[in-house]
Amino acid sequence: MKTNNLEKKKVFSFDKTFSSDIFFAKPDKYRLLEDLSKDHKKIINSGANLSYSPIGFCEDGITIDLKKFNRIIELDIENKTITVEAGITLIDFLNFTLKHSLWIPQLPGYPAITIGGAVASNSHGKSCGIHGAIRKSIKSILLFHKNHGWLNLSENENKEIFDLTVGGLGLTGSIVNVTLNLTEIKSTKFITKIKKVSSIKECQNIISKENNSYIYSWHRADNIEKFGEGVVYENHIDNTKQEKFKKLNGYNHNFKPFLFSLWNRYSISLINKIYHFVNVNKKKEETEDFVKVIFPFYGKEKYFNFFGQKGFLESQLLIDNKYLQDFTEEFKKLFKTYKPIITLLSLKNMSGEHKFLRFEGDKVCFTFDYIKSKSSMNFMEEIDKLCLKYKIIPSIIKDSRLNKEIFNKTYVYAEDFKSKLHEFDKQRIYQSEVSNRLGI
Repeated sequence: MKTNNLEKKKVFSFDKTFSSDIFFAKPDKYRLLEDLSKDHKKIINSGANLSYSPIGFCEDGITIDLKKFNRIIELDIENKTITVEAGITLIDFLNFTLKHSLWIPQLPGYPAITIGGAVASNSHGKSCGIHGAIRKSIKSILLFHKNHGWLNLSENENKEIFDLTVGGLGLTGSIVNVTLNLTEIKSTKFITKIKKVSSIKECQNIISKENNSYIYSWHRADNIEKFGEGVVYENHIDNTKQEKFKKLNGYNHNFKPFLFSLWNRYSISLINKIYHFVNVNKKKEETEDFVKVIFPFYGKEKYFNFFGQKGFLESQLLIDNKYLQDFTEEFKKLFKTYKPIITLLSLKNMSGEHKFLRFEGDKVCFTFDYIKSKSSMNFMEEIDKLCLKYKIIPSIIKDSRLNKEIFNKTYVYAEDFKSKLHEFDKQRIYQSEVSNRLGI
């Protein structure tokens, strides 16, 4: 249904936990963005709508879809900076910058995600242990706010709003364009080293000593006997290969969940056995292309489709190294009691400063996906308690069942964010399902 530049449609969060009939607007001009904003009391922004949590849903207002703002505005080769509109996708961004042997290393794991979405969520990639989150590459932002108009944000101009905007979930206004500091990349080929591990502790010993590569792990979590068995992947850019840049293949949104879930305790166990066998028996070092390393789920969308229309849940936790083993032991005990069906378990290093709503810190990022069920929900309630016990930070954008109580106790700088946001936007115009659920 379309009404005065608005389109009403039913949309789902990526994990399928939340759905709603939302009024969407798709402006293609700055003037139209201004007019749409002036006409509505509640607003939120959306890019590719690939966030696991519904951060781009505004039930009683409008969602402004910024995908038509997708131009490259300026490239400064000498100073290695680029200004792009917020709706440009990662793959279009990279197809331009890689021609000049430039990029940013803090890239979330799917090529259809937009730059604006990455900035609003302060996204990170596999190398977040050395490169941190995308905040490290942002030079400035052009923001539009219904009441404040057009604002230039940077470390030197409107710094407080700049800090609120990066990782601020779109709650400060519409991110319209972003200027990024680029980094040289000499090759789009990676050398991948594979190491077999028998436990989370062995994995921790490896990744805690590694600080100059893209490093992450995969572990079995389909049964308690094999829990933690897995592999550690180390990706290094292959600087020995000075190959000519090749355009990255276009992407296709192939996220079409099956009617029923194909993931269950037996299918997960079988797939994990096969995956583990293949990876521990392949060459310990191999050359991989850019897309396979940076966008591991591209072309493997069936992993998500297999969850069916009921969807799935993901939890991403930042854990201090000194607490990781104690947490893991308690996690295993709870696993044995509640028997959740976990489809994926992975670890990687993280770095940065935990401030406001940012999922950052010099910690280990512990990620797992699981099937929705009563036992899983009971299991996660106990994991929430461990978050409080071990001062763990859960990801807002990944965990769509995160509640206000746990959020307030784990995000110790949330009150500071709320206070500054309310001071800037006294009417609290920019709201979403997530901000309302968490009381932001």
